[in-house]
Amino acid sequence: MDILEIQSILPHRYPILLVDRILEYKKGERIVGIKNVSANEPVFQGHFPGFPLFPGVYILEALAQVGGILMIKSLDLEIGKYGVVFAGIDGARFKRPVFPGDRLLLELEAISIKRTLSKMKGTAKVEDKVVAEAVLFAAARKLDEIKG
Repeated sequence: MDILEIQSILPHRYPILLVDRILEYKKGERIVGIKNVSANEPVFQGHFPGFPLFPGVYILEALAQVGGILMIKSLDLEIGKYGVVFAGIDGARFKRPVFPGDRLLLELEAISIKRTLSKMKGTAKVEDKVVAEAVLFAAARKLDEIKG
């Protein structure tokens, strides 16, 4: 799945769209995406000058966005009518720092995929080394319910 297809599924846009490509997808089971970490990202202006470190919360958001794609496609949610909202996180651990030039491999395994509440095990890697992991929870909601 290329960036154009990703943008047709996710509402996120620059600077918070954190998925560049989907490499693998198996309905209701698994998804693998990538995020290319660039020195040009606005977050590096303040995190940290002279020592650019990609924030852990951005890694978790990237995992959540890939998980959102897994949910939307697995549940056959109507694009533009439904959105996926982050509902929780358990056991987040950060193992290694991530720097500009790194390529984050974002792997999510479905534990349970349901509209009301999905649960996914997420792992982020750089060059086959785990940099972060967490269990993510998300829910599908009608967009008019989210807004109002």
